Amino acid sequence: MSDERHHAMTHAGAPASPQGEHLLLQGVTDYAIYLLDASGTILSWNTGGERIKGYTGSEVIGRHFSCFYTPEEIQHGVPEQALAIASQEGRYETEGWRVRKDGSRFRAHIVIDAIYRDGGLVGFAKVTRDITEHYQAAAQRRQAEQALAQAQKIAAVGQLTLGIAHDFNNLLAVITASLDLLPAAEGRRRQMLVDAARQAAARGARLTRQMLAFARGQSLEPELHDVNALIGSAAEVYRRAGGPITQCVFDLAEADTRVMVDAEQLEAALVNLVANARDAMEQPGTIRIATRITRPDPALHPGAVAGRDYLYVSVADDGPGMEEHVRQRAMEPFFTTKDVGRGSGLGLSQVFGFASQSGGFAFIESAPGEGTCVTMAIPAGEAADA
Repeated sequence: MSDERHHAMTHAGAPASPQGEHLLLQGVTDYAIYLLDASGTILSWNTGGERIKGYTGSEVIGRHFSCFYTPEEIQHGVPEQALAIASQEGRYETEGWRVRKDGSRFRAHIVIDAIYRDGGLVGFAKVTRDITEHYQAAAQRRQAEQALAQAQKIAAVGQLTLGIAHDFNNLLAVITASLDLLPAAEGRRRQMLVDAARQAAARGARLTRQMLAFARGQSLEPELHDVNALIGSAAEVYRRAGGPITQCVFDLAEADTRVMVDAEQLEAALVNLVANARDAMEQPGTIRIATRITRPDPALHPGAVAGRDYLYVSVADDGPGMEEHVRQRAMEPFFTTKDVGRGSGLGLSQVFGFASQSGGFAFIESAPGEGTCVTMAIPAGEAADA
């Protein structure tokens, strides 16, 4: 042991004599603790080393410590690299597979400390701990987590399939009924049946686009657009999407709201958000579509670029709001609180995907009794100058 190590053990209350240190190290059975010379030859051995690795002191003292390494690591020079790092940095710590006397392998946590005397390297102190049980338990836990995740994916796909099937059945029922009644209909009723079939087909096409967007990402065609103007031109669409029990109002920023965006996909995202807000309303209320320019805090919004202004496009309602666990999961694909057949669980994930593909991000603010606000943040400034 080095003079410094001997001094530290003395002041810590450990036996100061070489005999005392030897007894102390021999009493340690959970760790293999031994000394190496500067070339890696084993100089000492303790009871822990014999218990973990199966060698007695007489069998390993004088041998190179690489005898504990796997053939693959020996071939790649790992033992020499470990000593080189320890000599340069004073300490080397790692985890890996090691070989016992009987040829079996165990997972080890290894620490190698360089020992210096008078400024020169004289050897190394090496400590090895058998962590095989901990490593295997962690591996089993990871396997269980992966199996659970896979089971959840399968369940989610099943839930999605059921929801999609119900949605398409409902749409097909409307189309089929309209076509069946069409030959006998005349005048205004005939036009109503045609409109109903056309609207059902349009909803089916939108649902198909959502599925395709989820499966491979929607293909955006961004151009420079004034978002306030886009919202204003489609105001009546949003009012109709809000339904008869809601009032759709607009709070648009008095600022330059030109950004690079796919106008059609932005409108589809807003219609999705308005429809979600409508479905959440349990009694007459207000849906508010708003825009504003702001510089978000990256600490609160990891998707934001520091120093960049963003155009916030939000849809808020004064409905019942969400519990926190629902808010956190609301953006997940397949997740929905709607009854079977009323939603595929892809609406919000499409909105979040659109915001991300547009170079921005999206987030939800909600609390029980305080309504819900979903915001899409789209880069402004530099993006608008493109």
